Amino acid sequence: MKRSVFIIFSALVLIVYGCNNNSEKKNPSKNSFNVYAIEEGFVDAHGVLIYYEAFGTGDPLLIVHGGPGASHDYFLPYLLPLARTNRLVFIDERGSGRSQKIENTSDYTVENMVEDVEAVRKELKLGKISLLGHSYGGVLAQAYALKYQENLSHLILCSTFHSTSKMNEVFKNILGKMSPELRTRIEKMEKEGLFGHGKDFEKNRYTAEYMTAAWGEGYFPYLYQNHPDANYDPVANGNTAWDLYREMWGSNGEFIIDGNLKSVEYTDRLSTIKVPTLITAGDNDECDPSLSKEMNGKIAGSKLVIFPKSGHMTFVDQPSLFISTIDEFLHQVK
Repeated sequence: MKRSVFIIFSALVLIVYGCNNNSEKKNPSKNSFNVYAIEEGFVDAHGVLIYYEAFGTGDPLLIVHGGPGASHDYFLPYLLPLARTNRLVFIDERGSGRSQKIENTSDYTVENMVEDVEAVRKELKLGKISLLGHSYGGVLAQAYALKYQENLSHLILCSTFHSTSKMNEVFKNILGKMSPELRTRIEKMEKEGLFGHGKDFEKNRYTAEYMTAAWGEGYFPYLYQNHPDANYDPVANGNTAWDLYREMWGSNGEFIIDGNLKSVEYTDRLSTIKVPTLITAGDNDECDPSLSKEMNGKIAGSKLVIFPKSGHMTFVDQPSLFISTIDEFLHQVK
């Protein structure tokens, strides 16, 4: 099917540095401001409508989110400062956020999402892009680089993994460090099955009890360190694309990946990535820094940054350091 781009509307985002008047027009360096227009629309990628949102100025930086099954929303407002030096292009991956859902869940694969990213790049006429992926998005970014690295100027892999088997070992360690009471509680719920409980409207998702135990108690120390999000709510975090999540992550709990993501084993292929690459993680990341260190060792010339006092959400824990690290990498590496 021919791909198409549907632009819904443009809005204006004001990034205000000061007031604007006639005297300032004569002296634009003083109290000036910039206006960034938001372009929002859908790219028809092989019959799947992929939502995108773009704004900023400069070379394109395409950003892919985690989950799998989340949306680009969690990046905002934290990544906004990058719009001053790059055109930011956020997407919601197929089945996530505002993008089209698919009836056949077996079509939720890393490989298909790679083709969605490529369709967005082509149809928006972005040319060579910098690609930033966080968490599962970092897996997607690696897969894209392994197939289409000729279309990349930079690759940024944030708090991610390159091997599902090694990520599952990290989860075993996280479970092992829990209090015996919490671990027993989680394992009991997993043994009983995580779906089909409660009222009809609850049966196709984790129970609130499991979300609280796994995400609120188990994961939280690995999500945030320096600036824990006071609005974080593990049950509200369950507002995700569950059909996609179960297909890709699996149905047996948070501490084992046994859906189709178990095919992600890129260790022996990372050495083929030749584009300038930045790899980041928090020092207390859910995706343990050892994974980032191994990726750094496999991708020749790559740069590794481990953010201090940081969990998985490094751009929340260390916002200024995160932005400056990304900005310097994009504008110093040619």
